[in-house]
Parts: sequence; C-alpha cells; structure tokens
Amino acid sequence: MPVLARAIEAVGISTVLVTMSPYLAQAVGTPRIVGVEFPFGHPLGHAGDREEQMRVIRDALRAMVEIKEPNTVIALPYEWPEFDYWIKAWHPEEPAPITKWLREQARLRAEAKRREEEQA
Repeated sequence: MPVLARAIEAVGISTVLVTMSPYLAQAVGTPRIVGVEFPFGHPLGHAGDREEQMRVIRDALRAMVEIKEPNTVIALPYEWPEFDYWIKAWHPEEPAPITKWLREQARLRAEAKRREEEQA
C-alpha cells in the first residue's frame, strides 16, 4: 500500500494510509500515515461497527488535511478490547522462517549497537 500511495500522490491525488504498522509504512516513505492499534485485517475497526469505522475514516481524513510534512505518522487513540487475545489468536505458535530470521537480524543489530555504544 505505501508504494501505491506514493504512485497516487505522484499524479496529484492526496492519500492517507490507515495501518497497523505505521513505522514500517514510514520507513518506506508513505506520504501520510494514520496508525491504529487494531488486529491485522481490521484497519477501520470491528466488522459491522459502522460508527467505529466512520470515526476512524473521519480521523484519517482529518489527518490528511492536518499533516503538512511528508512521511508523518499520527497515532489514533482507539483501543481494541481483548487485544492480547487477538495477538495470540492471529499468530501461530511457531513463527514463520522469515519471522525468525527478522527477529534474529533485529537482535544482532541491537547487540552491535550496544557494543558500539560501549566502545564510545
């Protein structure tokens, strides 16, 4: 979606991305980003909850107008009930190989940074 948002922006149409991974979207240069703490697959809220979905949409449109600097993240204050349950329900017990590799890479970067700071 971030690449699509940039392509749409390139032809002069403003965009705002509502995402559960706002800093990943920021890392790839998305023009305007609204972060939500919802489970994956539910960027606008609960299925069938029109009021909640409209609140998120209105907040996203407001953010589209208010954000002046590209690649800006605005976090919306909404909370998902029983979020811990959803995290467990949506993640397999055994992580995928790519997830294991990404975690290991993050651990190695953190160790290298810590060693760098200790030497400074």
